[in-house]
Amino acid sequence: MSPVTSRAKLFLAGGAALALALPALAQEVLLPPGFGNEPASAPETQNQQTPGNSVTPAPRRETPRPRPRPDAPPGEPMEVAEGELVEGEELPPPPPPVEIPDESRRDPRFAGAIDPVAWGFGQQPWGSANGDFLSELMRRQSTPLPSRWLHMTLRNALLARGEAPPQVHPVDWAAERAWLLLRMGEAAAARMVVSAVDVDNFTPKMTQVAVQSALANADPAGLCPLRAGGLGEVEPRILPLTDAMCAALEGESASAAAQIDQARRRGRVRGIDLVLAQKVVGAGADTSRAVTVEWEPVDYLTSWRFGLATATGAVPPDRLMERAAPQVRAWQARAPLLSVEQRLPAARYAAGLGVLSSGALNELYALIYDATDASDLPGTDAWRLRTAVLGRDRGARLGAMRQLWEAGDGELEREATRALLAFAATRVQPDPELGRDAPELIASMLAGGYDRQAAGWAAAVGQMDDEPADRAWAMLALGTTSDAVDVSFGRIDSFIGRDGSRDRQRSKLLVAGLAATGRIDTATAARLDERHELGLGRTSVWSRIADDAGRRRQAGSAVLLAAIGMQAPSFAQVPAAQLFHGLSAMRRSGLDYAARMIAAEALART
Repeated sequence: MSPVTSRAKLFLAGGAALALALPALAQEVLLPPGFGNEPASAPETQNQQTPGNSVTPAPRRETPRPRPRPDAPPGEPMEVAEGELVEGEELPPPPPPVEIPDESRRDPRFAGAIDPVAWGFGQQPWGSANGDFLSELMRRQSTPLPSRWLHMTLRNALLARGEAPPQVHPVDWAAERAWLLLRMGEAAAARMVVSAVDVDNFTPKMTQVAVQSALANADPAGLCPLRAGGLGEVEPRILPLTDAMCAALEGESASAAAQIDQARRRGRVRGIDLVLAQKVVGAGADTSRAVTVEWEPVDYLTSWRFGLATATGAVPPDRLMERAAPQVRAWQARAPLLSVEQRLPAARYAAGLGVLSSGALNELYALIYDATDASDLPGTDAWRLRTAVLGRDRGARLGAMRQLWEAGDGELEREATRALLAFAATRVQPDPELGRDAPELIASMLAGGYDRQAAGWAAAVGQMDDEPADRAWAMLALGTTSDAVDVSFGRIDSFIGRDGSRDRQRSKLLVAGLAATGRIDTATAARLDERHELGLGRTSVWSRIADDAGRRRQAGSAVLLAAIGMQAPSFAQVPAAQLFHGLSAMRRSGLDYAARMIAAEALART
């Protein structure tokens, strides 16, 4: 047995849960229907049965099936051929039901993984908001988000153990949160939400999302408990192969081999989808069968193909990964059976999104550094990162940082590099002579959340007088609370006068962010808005709902609405009024730090 196969067998038998750590911490026409836009066609729905135990059903029982393909967002587990239904007597007996003692049962209304109070969301992040409405917002939220800090804040809100809002089934509420997390690339976080609900409480929607979560985490073992949670009713096509894989993981090699053979004879599952299931069976039990995966005929990835391939240490071809949805690359960043070198490109992408923290990305580079022969280290990014932190003098450290900053290709790569160098940037003492480097140093510190260290640059930046000084000043004005940063009308007006961005987008975002975070008062914002026609006074149904969430201190609702208002490919397309109302709602609901970081990031990325 090959080393990869041995590792795969150990991993699959034990389950993937222990292998993945906790996750690191628009235009008007892009808003969902109900905010004054043209209504979209209704999504496909299905009826769901209410579980017959401790949860209370919501009035509405029709919910969309979260099943788009992964190159749309991620989706259908496999392709199947047309064929007759399998007769009941051909199927293996169902697994025994999971017995959960009454004292161990968990209330699904509080499904989650982090304490909402400790993370700044209050006792009831969603308050009395209409849960059905919030669920609809989650389903319509586009991904990826334009802001790394917005991504992280929304992720934490979705992970929080806050009570489910009214007018939604609590298990379906958990499923909606997990489904959005998956689309954000947060596979590990989604699994935490799914695993916080007892399987015998699962609704059909939760079972569907749990399947996607197991595959996104490259964890076929995670499918096994779902057989007792209605998998056969919700996903009958994958049940025979799931039974075979689970039999293999339980050491029943003969049964697993027989079930795979039976599935092949039926012909309902063909090609690579069947081959990958065979590969999992071979990794989980000694079936003495060699399996070769041929990717050449495959045109696209599904979550089934990604999950089973990655679970056995196989890497889908680059051509398929490049065509897959963004979240699939983020899933790959945490795949435990892949080497750190194999995961690095995906990890940088995930760090740019916000899935991986600055610290997690640094740890990955540290592993690469330790695994690289000393003679091969000079000139590598791992070597440059070490030099950026521990270089013999400021010149050496800055030289290494410049090389890393300039190497990034694309917005997400640049943001990942800033996060990577966040700590290194804090080790550079403020100096007005460093005007060329100040914007990237400050952007890097704020990408890692080092707002106090960034504030130390206020005096030095105040002595600079060129375009980089404007960029550095704007980020300090938005991302810190330092009184040493000049946020007077005159200073802001001077920035706007020198702004060369298209349609003065940077100035619009600056004034919107300063007003939203309370750095300037409403009168100053109104004067600037009127003088430069910044468009801050525009309102909509969405802005009124967001304002109301802020007034009611519903932090979870506020960040979700902020994400809805800012859904766009980049900050260059985010209207200033929507940034203003979204960040205002977050600040008023207690998320002032996150609001500042998002505002500063908007200027760093435009």
